Amino acid sequence: MHDQPDQVISVSTGEPGASGSNAGKPRILFVAEAVTLAHVARPAVLAQALNREEYDIFFATDPRYNPLFPELSGFRYDIWSISSAEFLNALAKGSPVYRKATLVRYVEDDLNLIDRVRPDLIVGDFRLSLSVSARLKQIPYATIANAYWSVYSNNDYTVPQLPMTRFLGIPLSQLLFDLTRPAAFALHCIPLNSVRRRYGLKSLGFDLRSIYTDADEVLLADMPDYFPIAADAMHHRYIGPVPWSPASRLPSWWGDIDTTKPVIYVSLGSSGRVDLLPNVLEALAQLPVTVIATTAGRTELDAVPDNAMVSEYIPGDMASELAALVICNGGSLTTYQAILNGTPVLGVVSNLDQHLNMSYLSRAGVGAVLRSENAGVATVRKAVERLLNDPGYEAAVEKAMQSGQTCTSGVQFRKFVREILGDAG
Repeated sequence: MHDQPDQVISVSTGEPGASGSNAGKPRILFVAEAVTLAHVARPAVLAQALNREEYDIFFATDPRYNPLFPELSGFRYDIWSISSAEFLNALAKGSPVYRKATLVRYVEDDLNLIDRVRPDLIVGDFRLSLSVSARLKQIPYATIANAYWSVYSNNDYTVPQLPMTRFLGIPLSQLLFDLTRPAAFALHCIPLNSVRRRYGLKSLGFDLRSIYTDADEVLLADMPDYFPIAADAMHHRYIGPVPWSPASRLPSWWGDIDTTKPVIYVSLGSSGRVDLLPNVLEALAQLPVTVIATTAGRTELDAVPDNAMVSEYIPGDMASELAALVICNGGSLTTYQAILNGTPVLGVVSNLDQHLNMSYLSRAGVGAVLRSENAGVATVRKAVERLLNDPGYEAAVEKAMQSGQTCTSGVQFRKFVREILGDAG
């Protein structure tokens, strides 16, 4: 059980960020839940958008992604998150991600951290326990989220990949999902509501979106034109896409990429069905394309087709700019990399978050959805051919790119911080 790991990773014993700290500067604490890379990358980008001459910055996350963020080493704290595998396994089963005991431990770790840092503002990304700990300490708290998790969103809920989709098929599973989703969402709300009652806070109700976005301010990392919410939404503001790419060296083969043929960038990310990578590569091996792919350190391939080059990580912005098509898990981190570089997307989706994200993008025409259960060699090849040969996708993503370029998250986030804390300058 994840409540009692063999080695407890809690707040680090050092004091990163304390050296040279000016007590007169506002102190901002970022807390990232490291179950997927996106939840660490977004607050990391925003933390670096602030001027450290004006603010004292503290960044807390599980150390599993530390090698990808060396720039945070001077002001980073270690704080425990459940494993990515455990998180993804819960999603695959449709089970609640967190147990009550886990969230209680999270809250206690948060409170310990807050007491040490003494922040004036807390910014979280999917750290659900901050719904309790930040309120107990009466510190302004903002959460970074996607618009489709807002209670003010109007979503079409496609049944994600669940055990029943394999046995019952998609049409019947969708019918059952529509009937049972409110009860399933309510079940997922029980652990945090129980923890809130333990600490004397009222329930957030039984809409999962309330659980995922409870904060004093919700910072929406999306483009308002493509991910709308109700006009009367309170305590929500769009900051725009938060682009991130690893500061890793280019692979040795980068200069040998054959760009005389369409380049396909494949990245199933930290939460995609990485076991499908061989299928995708085999499908692309049958097409006149050049393939550049990443494993994110999650798998090793027995064989690589002649038209493909593979590395653990590739700077996603550079790969997306070079590519004619991006194949990913449909999550916001990689899809925005593609959009901001004017590249259509094929989302090979499995969990609900990916389905929600791609439902908006596919309706806008910037990409297409392929369910992970259906991602066989033939279906992947057919989808790729359709995306490469239909100029409508390219036109739609060009429009989306222009919209995305007007939403500069760093500027919007700095504006938000000034409104909350005043002009530090």
